[in-house]
Amino acid sequence: MAASSERRPSQGDALLIAAQSGRALAQAARRAGLRPYVLDLFGDADTRALAEGYRPAEGRFGEGLTGEGVLAGLDALAAKTDKPPIGLVLGSGFETAPDLMEELGRSHRLLGATPRSVRALKDPFAFAALCARHAIPHPEVTRDLLADRSGWLVKRAGGSGGSHIRPAGMGRAPPGAYFQRRVDGTAHAVAFLADGREVAILAVTEQWSAPSALRPFRYAGALERAAHEPPFLAAPALDAITAAIGSLVAATGLRGLASADLLVSEAGWWLTEINPRPGATLDILDRRNTPLLTAHIDASLGVLPRIEPAPVDAAATEIWYAAAGYAPMPPLDWPDFVRDRPQSGAPVARDAPLCTVFAQGPDSAATRDLLRVRAATLRTLLAPTEEAR
Repeated sequence: MAASSERRPSQGDALLIAAQSGRALAQAARRAGLRPYVLDLFGDADTRALAEGYRPAEGRFGEGLTGEGVLAGLDALAAKTDKPPIGLVLGSGFETAPDLMEELGRSHRLLGATPRSVRALKDPFAFAALCARHAIPHPEVTRDLLADRSGWLVKRAGGSGGSHIRPAGMGRAPPGAYFQRRVDGTAHAVAFLADGREVAILAVTEQWSAPSALRPFRYAGALERAAHEPPFLAAPALDAITAAIGSLVAATGLRGLASADLLVSEAGWWLTEINPRPGATLDILDRRNTPLLTAHIDASLGVLPRIEPAPVDAAATEIWYAAAGYAPMPPLDWPDFVRDRPQSGAPVARDAPLCTVFAQGPDSAATRDLLRVRAATLRTLLAPTEEAR
């Protein structure tokens, strides 16, 4: 049976983690003084080094974890602990699986969004209707045949990472997909904590893509500005966005660390989706005195934490996609700034996520420059293995 205790975790408690990639959550758990037991798709070298216990999951990146084996894997991890884990934190990979979340919740305490919240926020038509009821600007969605497809995108319901987004094609939307009207703007994300009733804004990040021939909207990276720099969003816009997020939290009971994806232009802003989980910006956001996973768990238990001042420096991460396939991955001496390091001998498909590059600097410009320098360093490191293929 799931744990009924609402006690907060203490130093040394075991924590279960399930996600497409569990490394960032495992790192955040260690920073919070917890012992992570991880189930994910990749089994990267640094994930396994951080984890007290590890099990591989089945599924496909961008599409999520398959239901079969997830509960068995988590049960096997829980059996390795000296006392019952404090709970289960879910990362990406469960956006289309609220039924699976309910099954997991019967055995392990879910620390984060409930299945009810995920159903309301990740069904594209339910979410569009919810935004309409609260007068929140959200792009039009449909499955119907389009008279002019040039102004539309096709997306997979519950997809993540942007690789599933393409220009709309002929006919009706394929099964499991939908059309969303194109809107203009620069991509930003607002990270926030919610306790099921109220919301506290944590940070605003700018995001960018790494287009490929087949995946023109593939997610690449994000940046949080330094404390002394002008904010990405003007105060009136941020106030309106905060109110919009707050209304959605109150309507859905969302709890924990989450983020709102936005497109922002001089003409206004559009809310494209809510990610009801810790996301890809966890590395750059977990830099305050209080560990962010501690705040996530507190909010999940109904206690909205006080938001501490923003970090002094800027920080950014960027996903590095494989320019060539590796089967197997050769042994490499990875630089310290590389995260999500594939294990030597593991297969990595061409265009699949290979690793993540982290950079931190006194301001955004310096951080972007450092990110480019580190990307060049990584390119040099990988060149001999790519040329040999």
